[in-house]
Amino acid sequence: MEFDPSLTITQALQDEETRLGLTQACYRQIERLNPTINAFITVIPPSTGHAKGRSSQGTLAGIPIAVKDLYETAGVRTTAGSLFFKDYVPEQDAFAVSKLQAAGADIVGKTNTHEIALGVTSINPHYGSSRNPWDITRITGGSSGGSAAAVATGMCMVALGTDTGGSIRIPASLCGVVGLKPTYGRISLRGVFPLSWNLDHAGPLARSVKDAALLLQLLAGYDVDDPSSADVPVDDYLNDIEAGVKGWRIALAVGRFVEVSDAEILTAVRTAARYFESLGAKVEEVDIPWLYEAAVANGQMVQADGAAFHRERLEKNPELFGADVRQRLETGRDLPSGAYVLARRKQVEVRRRSEGFFHQYEALLLPSTPIPALPIDDIENSASQAPALTRFTAPFNLSGSPALSLPCGFTGSGLPIGLQIVGGPWQEAKVLRAGQAFEQGTEWHKRKPLL
Repeated sequence: MEFDPSLTITQALQDEETRLGLTQACYRQIERLNPTINAFITVIPPSTGHAKGRSSQGTLAGIPIAVKDLYETAGVRTTAGSLFFKDYVPEQDAFAVSKLQAAGADIVGKTNTHEIALGVTSINPHYGSSRNPWDITRITGGSSGGSAAAVATGMCMVALGTDTGGSIRIPASLCGVVGLKPTYGRISLRGVFPLSWNLDHAGPLARSVKDAALLLQLLAGYDVDDPSSADVPVDDYLNDIEAGVKGWRIALAVGRFVEVSDAEILTAVRTAARYFESLGAKVEEVDIPWLYEAAVANGQMVQADGAAFHRERLEKNPELFGADVRQRLETGRDLPSGAYVLARRKQVEVRRRSEGFFHQYEALLLPSTPIPALPIDDIENSASQAPALTRFTAPFNLSGSPALSLPCGFTGSGLPIGLQIVGGPWQEAKVLRAGQAFEQGTEWHKRKPLL
């Protein structure tokens, strides 16, 4: 079949003949584009033992999916983008991967990531940099950069990522796809390499909001063997997704914290807010200064938690880490205990403030990133980009709130702009409903990179 890079899972499931050829079409895309984009660390051939474990009758039978190379895959190496794990072959699948297998998905490969997920550029000194399909001289964002690039180029239909400070939403924004970070504890992290036990989230990157909802429906739920998993009822995320936002009270973030963004990004997000007004929502401008405090605390915790998990590797073989990752781990290791305690206290405060905020508003709108994708060659130190690129995403890792990034425009130079929609705890259905309302009335998600 001739590959259609705009095809969504929702559309494919309606046509059995189309579905049968999708995986081979994606493999052809991988063969053609991965040498340039470097979205995959490992491609999984359909003849491998791992493929034999999937169901042939499941909901996603015949749907090609990629998983970030932090998710353990039985019999297939899982590197975490690191030299430490370059030869690690797990015996079991991560919980989320086993869910995909049970649903019949074809897992086509393990996507590239910023080393140990501790970075936002996906410039990886060990496995090469992922490149942005809209301009291959620029970053994909990170750390789930390979997943975003693979979805954007049709090397898979949907991909799994992880998000500790924005690692799903940042690359989704910079690569022009949809990225969903659910509420903390909504999707099991069992079998996923940790960066921060307190901040890690699992979630999908997709071509459409509905596809993200479909994956969430499959993956959400309580896992008794994951200490971070929450025993909270799972909603039907597709049931009311078309119901719109009429009568909603929606906040648009403004003020100094937001207005550091590039002018084109602010214009695109304000235009999106006006569109929500045209749909019958009441949009109010709100200054939220505590978002800055939340972003700072999140950054401290990410580095300190990462240093704790990798403490033996950092002590015995620091030279095996890339320079930027080693720098951030050492900063986390050296963070005074008092500063870490204050950051954890800030997390409690931010979660309470967030709960109160979303008692007043159904959703919050703000940019996903304050800048578009940067040139790879202009980045001398990936660590230096983290404060800017995580500015608007990190606060919602600290609060654990569900947050969605979806395309809302392009810069004058043709780079994607992401709109972030945030909701209250366990309100993924509302976030997805708002995203669907915006996506259905706009054309941004239909544009595809020409490669």
